[in-house]
Amino acid sequence: MNPRPPGSPKLQVSRFILGFGIALTLCATPALGAAVDRKKEELHDLKGRIEALRREMASAEESKASASDQLREAESAISTVNRRLHELGLESARLRADLAELDVQGKRLDRQGGAQQAQLSQVLNRQFVGGDADAMKLLLSGHDPNQAARDRYFLTLLSRAKADLIQRLRVAAEEKRQLAETVRERQAQLAAIERQQQESRAQLLERKKQRQTQLAAIADRLKAQRREITTLKRDEQRLARLIDGLIRIASKKKPRSGGAAKNKAAPGTKLKNHDPGNVGGAFATLRGRLRLPVKGAIAGRFGTPRPEGGALWKGLFIRAAEGAEVKAVAEGTVVFSDWLRGFGNLLVIDHGDDFLSVYGNNESLLAAVGAGVRNGEAVATVGNSGGNPESGLYFELRHRGLAFDPMKWSAGP
Repeated sequence: MNPRPPGSPKLQVSRFILGFGIALTLCATPALGAAVDRKKEELHDLKGRIEALRREMASAEESKASASDQLREAESAISTVNRRLHELGLESARLRADLAELDVQGKRLDRQGGAQQAQLSQVLNRQFVGGDADAMKLLLSGHDPNQAARDRYFLTLLSRAKADLIQRLRVAAEEKRQLAETVRERQAQLAAIERQQQESRAQLLERKKQRQTQLAAIADRLKAQRREITTLKRDEQRLARLIDGLIRIASKKKPRSGGAAKNKAAPGTKLKNHDPGNVGGAFATLRGRLRLPVKGAIAGRFGTPRPEGGALWKGLFIRAAEGAEVKAVAEGTVVFSDWLRGFGNLLVIDHGDDFLSVYGNNESLLAAVGAGVRNGEAVATVGNSGGNPESGLYFELRHRGLAFDPMKWSAGP
């Protein structure tokens, strides 16, 4: 009778499943690679179309003399550096989680190795201290041959158990060596990230100083321009053209005649609240349950006059502390993430079924064009970019390009 090979039935089954999984993965690799390439092409095409739209809008600007344009470079740079810091923070958290998991594995290997050493000690004690006979003594003892055969069999089992334990200890030692090497690599990566974070923070401080200097120099011009009805109307029309262009890109259709101008209101008139109606889709299920993207005091409500006078809010202005997280109100895809005159660092998310959400005046944009975002995921940080006089978020909801009152859908922050 031969002793069973080392490894439990569960371990053998696991090895089979692992081997089958690897084979399956290798077979699926070409299809997976093609899907990844297709996604990359789609993202590249989307970015190209949005960049073309941005150039088209820039060339169509009626006025090139907006004071806020002087802030564009600094505010875009602040957003870029903050996004990099955000990404480095996520990577740092991932590495720290890896190190914590490696620490758990190391402790497990220590316990495993200690138990195996204890077992080996017991085997050796039974064989050499407890009086277990060796093979030659058994042969020369003159005892019953059948008993001698049984003794030799159990001696063989004992020797194999000892060899198996020694092999396991060697495997555990190699795992610990590899684990220690992985820990060193993760620690080096973490140190490199921390150095990059320090450099990025220094760049951020420099850019913020530059913006403050520029802001002080143009403060009076900004204030005067914000009181001009024509400036505010151009800002509204600019955003409407952007939304219309994003809809064209999404649907890959030609411009709709007058599509961007349907939701305009003359100065001092009441703004009609577009009602999406009884529409389907995931976003429509949020009616009455939608969480606002940031906590704060609502200083501007849909359809009410703006403090500068002459124009009405097409969304909400929510006062909030600079740097507070702005969260996506629903799952979707980022279709615009850039600086826009009148709205500063602006983010637009396509939620499907003709719904868009718009987030303006941000300090930083954390999500890039093409990124898929989850409901409640941080996509920006609060600021006062674009020459806005106070820190807060400008937020709109649109359906088929038309603005509607977020408060009628909202359940609060």
